[in-house]
Amino acid sequence: MDLSIIIINWNSLAYLRECLKSLERNDPGLTWEILVIDNDSHDGADLMVAREFPRVTFIQSVRNLGFSGGNNRAARQAKGDCLLFLNPDTVVEGDALIQLVRALRQFPDAGIAGARLLNTDRTLQTSCVQSLPTIANQVLDCELLRRWFPRSALWGMAVLFSEPPQPVPVEAVSGACLMIKREVFEHIKGFDERYFMYSEDIDLSYRVQQAGFKCYYVPAAALIHHGGGSSKSARSAFSNVMLRESVYRFMRFHRGWWAAGCFRFFIGLSALFRLPVAAALWLLRRGTASKAPVNKWVSIFRWSMGMESWAAKQ
Repeated sequence: MDLSIIIINWNSLAYLRECLKSLERNDPGLTWEILVIDNDSHDGADLMVAREFPRVTFIQSVRNLGFSGGNNRAARQAKGDCLLFLNPDTVVEGDALIQLVRALRQFPDAGIAGARLLNTDRTLQTSCVQSLPTIANQVLDCELLRRWFPRSALWGMAVLFSEPPQPVPVEAVSGACLMIKREVFEHIKGFDERYFMYSEDIDLSYRVQQAGFKCYYVPAAALIHHGGGSSKSARSAFSNVMLRESVYRFMRFHRGWWAAGCFRFFIGLSALFRLPVAAALWLLRRGTASKAPVNKWVSIFRWSMGMESWAAKQ
């Protein structure tokens, strides 16, 4: 079989239905299968899939396995030479799937292929390619700097603005649409299940490259990713802490305890500087501005000081 498409569902019934419809509309002309694994949401997806998409294999997990665990479980049942890990809040367009498969087959050193992701309004979603985490790019990461210096090597997304005519190597691709050769996935033993939420795609991209393969961005493969258009400031305080915790784990696993400790220290220092600014802006615009940025940086600072426990909230 050429391709296995794996989708994790967690309370995403409406998105999942539209995603599966888009896959039906855009048959890649390959031998392929779709596996949906429900991460203990029990939102009726099993009945919907059985009724409307009888060709789809549905797997019900009795507990939330997270992104890594859910994908790994479904991958063990998959039969395809290529595995596509796809978010339920995506809509596949045109020949995107065959473009990704073609890229993996075209380049002998290819391990991963990632698509060009678009927001709901069809604007470019710059998070579809990323740089591997460093202390510098994590501490300096903010929307303003990204807008001012979009081609900076810090963010790893300069390739998005050069409009390459063919697939090009990048440091990491988004897990919203990540295709990998099955042999490579098995060689690196799949997703690292020590991550429960965030950075699983970054970790996978890193380990693929450590194994001697490359990650390719495929500009001809375009998908809509609804969820990716949300503002970073709209995340809950818990999600913001989880995001930093996942990067901390990446640093600890691949850069060592010293780098992880420095990352935590400088993130706390950054939060300490950003918090008064966020508070001042909220006070100036009280009544119209959200307090979310203030809560965000309070939570991140508390996490850096060891007062916000990821493990306790998992």
